[in-house]
Amino acid sequence: MELLFAVLGGLIAGAIAHVVVPWRSTRGSLLGPVVGGVTAAVLWEALTWAGWKYDATWIWVVALVGSGVVALVAEWVLGRRRTAADAAFYERAKAQGA
Repeated sequence: MELLFAVLGGLIAGAIAHVVVPWRSTRGSLLGPVVGGVTAAVLWEALTWAGWKYDATWIWVVALVGSGVVALVAEWVLGRRRTAADAAFYERAKAQGA
C-alpha cells in the first residue's frame, strides 16, 4: 500500500514540475507525472530492498524529493533541447527558402 502512495506522490511531484518549468508547450503534459511516478516507484523499491523501513521518514523524503528532482531535470533538459531543435529547424528551413 505504501508503494501506491509513493507513486502517487511522484505523480504529483512530476505534475508540479510540469507547471513550474518553462517551455510547457514544447513537451507533452504527461511527461513530468510519468517520470515522477516511475522514479518514485524505482526509488521506493530500491530503498526497501536495501532494508529501509516503510514507516521511516527518510524513505519518504528520498523517494518523493528524488522523484521531483528527476522530473524537474527531465522537463528542463527536454524543454531546452526541443526549443533549440525547433530554432535550428527554422533556420535551416529559412535558409533553404521554404
